[in-house]
Amino acid sequence: MKIREVMTRDTKLAAPDDTLRHAAKLMNEYDCGILPVAEGDRLVGMITDRDIAVRCVAEGKGPNTKVRDAMTEEVKYCFEDENVSHVCENMSEIQVRRLPVMDRNKRLVGIVSLGDLASKAPATAKALRGIAQPSMQHNQRSAAA
Repeated sequence: MKIREVMTRDTKLAAPDDTLRHAAKLMNEYDCGILPVAEGDRLVGMITDRDIAVRCVAEGKGPNTKVRDAMTEEVKYCFEDENVSHVCENMSEIQVRRLPVMDRNKRLVGIVSLGDLASKAPATAKALRGIAQPSMQHNQRSAAA
């Protein structure tokens, strides 16, 4: 099974100069916890609800703070024609719960989440268990120390 068969295609985007308020409203409206951040047709980052809470609100930054001040610039992604099992292994290794999905021209075509994989490719559960394990790589406390 290929990632294109399980991913979510209707992806909303934020821009680096959008405010956190705008990004949070989009997340609320579309019931998602992550938004790809694009500048023109280029993916330049990702912002999550956790980024907003931990990197901004906890640090005293307000709703008019720019998305660029909270987003993660290093974007991990997968390709739509990759096998689900391979992507699950990669997600487990790098401990992420969602990945943007690109076509071979590196254009964003969707997002794949643990929920997508669990509901549409249940045989991947074993590979996904590693994602739920705590990691120091994404620990906000260790990053701030």
